[in-house]
Amino acid sequence: MTDEFDDMYETFKALLDAFPPSESVKRLEQFGISPDVVQRIRERHEQQTIRIKELEEPQAVILGNRDTWYTGPQAKDKCWPAIVDLLRKDGWPQEPAISALDDSSTRVVSLLNHPKEKAFSTRGLVVGYVQSGKTTNFTSVMAKAADRGYKLFIVLAGIHNGLRRQTQARLVQQLVEPNPAMWSQLTGLDKDFTPQENPASYFGKNNKTHVLCVVKKNATVLRKLARWLEKASDYLKDCPALIIDDEADQATVATKSINPLILSMMSCLPRCAYVGYTASPFANLLIDPSAEDLYPKDFVVNLPKPMGHFGTEVLFGRYALDGEDPEQVDDGYDMIRSIPEDDVPCVRPETRADVEGFEPVITETLRRAVEYFWLVTAARRVRGTGNPHSTMLIHTSVNTAVHNSFEAPLAHLRDRSARSLSDANFLSRLRDLWEGETERVAAEDFGETKVSFDRLVPELPGVLDSCRVIMDNSSSEARLDYENGPVVAIAVGGNTLSRGLTLEGLSVSYFVRSVSAYDTLLQMGRWFGFRNGYADLPRIWMTDELAEWFRHLATVETEMRRDIDIYMTEDETPLTFAVRLRTHPALRVTAAAKMRDAVTAASAYGGQRVQTHYFHTNADWLRGNIDASRALVAASVASAVRTEERPEEGRYIFRDVPHDVVTDFLATYKFHEKSPENDADLIIDYIRKRVATAGSLGRWNVAIVGNPKGEDFTFASGVTVGRNVRARLEIPNAAPDFADIKTLMSRRDAAVDLTGDTAKLTEKEITDLRRVQLPDTGLLVLYPIDKVSEPNPTKKLRAPLNAEEHVIGVGLVFPKPRDMDSTVKKYISANLANVRIEDEDYSLLDSEDA
Repeated sequence: MTDEFDDMYETFKALLDAFPPSESVKRLEQFGISPDVVQRIRERHEQQTIRIKELEEPQAVILGNRDTWYTGPQAKDKCWPAIVDLLRKDGWPQEPAISALDDSSTRVVSLLNHPKEKAFSTRGLVVGYVQSGKTTNFTSVMAKAADRGYKLFIVLAGIHNGLRRQTQARLVQQLVEPNPAMWSQLTGLDKDFTPQENPASYFGKNNKTHVLCVVKKNATVLRKLARWLEKASDYLKDCPALIIDDEADQATVATKSINPLILSMMSCLPRCAYVGYTASPFANLLIDPSAEDLYPKDFVVNLPKPMGHFGTEVLFGRYALDGEDPEQVDDGYDMIRSIPEDDVPCVRPETRADVEGFEPVITETLRRAVEYFWLVTAARRVRGTGNPHSTMLIHTSVNTAVHNSFEAPLAHLRDRSARSLSDANFLSRLRDLWEGETERVAAEDFGETKVSFDRLVPELPGVLDSCRVIMDNSSSEARLDYENGPVVAIAVGGNTLSRGLTLEGLSVSYFVRSVSAYDTLLQMGRWFGFRNGYADLPRIWMTDELAEWFRHLATVETEMRRDIDIYMTEDETPLTFAVRLRTHPALRVTAAAKMRDAVTAASAYGGQRVQTHYFHTNADWLRGNIDASRALVAASVASAVRTEERPEEGRYIFRDVPHDVVTDFLATYKFHEKSPENDADLIIDYIRKRVATAGSLGRWNVAIVGNPKGEDFTFASGVTVGRNVRARLEIPNAAPDFADIKTLMSRRDAAVDLTGDTAKLTEKEITDLRRVQLPDTGLLVLYPIDKVSEPNPTKKLRAPLNAEEHVIGVGLVFPKPRDMDSTVKKYISANLANVRIEDEDYSLLDSEDA
């Protein structure tokens, strides 16, 4: 029977190749072949087609541990080469820019399903950086998918008309115009989706074109599209579709209207790949993996950071992660300027009741920010390179009435400044501002040449004359338009400027917007991106609290991306390993509805290093910690099995101290409340669990690390070391009782109780050596820190510690466990067992004119 079927298949194979499926079925039935045999013949033909395709693109292990059908562009491709030609015309170099884009887009396409597969429903997530070229990446993915046979492309482009139009224009320019005969469009530049007649004209077998549809995430629009796709279902069985969800964390997750409509569209597409793109994937990573939802069950992938990109870490610095040498983690550029807390009520209403009739005050910091913006614009005109546009962002409130209230004061400031350009005192003030800023950030560090104040002065009249004050919000008709010549604009706005839209030539930001979640905070950072030709000039004015939040967020981002890379390097998938998101005491990871059932991730201290870097500076708080440390040393002297004294190195080690001596100390020592990783209760609980369940951490080595050249500090009789110097980060308007030293413990200190030459060992080598020498012993290190601690002159972002009393820093080193580790509550993640996340309202989702 098998041979007969094989012969029958070979007989009718040419017919199957010549006609569409519906027509070929009719012709086979005319030969008297039963429907079930016809179905078997069709299935065999599809399998053979896929095999032939795979002979052209054989399976290969690429990109870590993933097998793929797609190995990269081929000579016959048309869509991807057209994009390459456009990028070259725009000045993109082949190396590294185009090659990096080629590699990263190939990586994404390789994770999709083969378009010839009979049925698939892929869900993936691509994590980029804010303002880093995500649109170019997903356009490249679409081009490569089109070159291989994907037919329908639906792009969900945010919730505002502005972003949808911007995305439509980009896709038409890069996909449609180079190959117009290959594309049909369901949407236009000024036309969101409206139902089209005769779906067969788009999806029938006679139409070989790719179909492009760019819609915003709006309930009315998506409902129309979902109904139209349902009516076209007879033509979609053989239509491989790719849905790109730009800003995939916005509106997609846990919404009553948008989320079901996206799922409804996908249900009409038997061959469908959904890929979300976002720089703030926190909500997407917490979707219920067990529900029929959009959790990225098939893949999560990081886009590489492009060269020259200004991201969170570059601007704000971050804290060291486990396994890193803290000395190698940068503090960020000196581009953040502090807004005093007293200024905030002048530029943002304190309560809802204050919105009506609110009139902003041009404070000293806001005036300096605006004047610096004009100076930057003038300097860029002198240089004559890079982006021709120049934009300043003012973002103080989400309320449109507040935005509009800025127009008159800013226009008055501009006009008054224009009249003052001949005033010597005014010019002197601008000179001082320019000289001060260019001294703090050297142009040479970015491959630029400093523009002297005298050279930029002649440009100032033209800058002020061309400067527009634009209120860009959902209630205003004015919009930033970069398509009709160079723009100089001070843009005041809220949501319309806080996500997706590119502010061309953004050089100065004034930001005091109140936020409560990681994703909201990150997406409001329009200052991230590329600053070709003026990388030395951007500045951001914000409160010290916001700056600290961004520094924490940079740490969260880096740690999150490290987890995501596990999918490409280890035998894990999003259904077996959930990305962990570090928490913060004052910020939510995402909106409450999106993390309602997220769970505490299984994260342990095993193999980690914990250290204090936040301190209060008042005497009472510090004396309490001094007393706790002296009690610890006294108990260690009394209970240690052996004591090692190295006074010439400023070091003491008390070996094999009972764990309860350590936990008693942790119960009395006060960690700063802004340090969630230094939660004494959690650490104590972790130690006790490991003692009880694994028999480890019962004994500890307690060390003291001082500076042999420092002034003496005495812990106990006969135990005296020199005080260390740890300057604080310079945060101009920080609370007087707060200090952040950023790094306490060096890599060398983490090996203080190990034997042998450890000076040149890496962090990993130290961890591995500890597992051999002291597999069950913890290490606690005390650091006496001089209360003045003048900084090294080369550290531009540091200031004296200036505490009221000497400071005691604490470092803890935990050995990796032999077996399963006890866990602590530091992170949240998706619940891979069973969660349900729902309900969030967006006021603009039901307004088609948003």
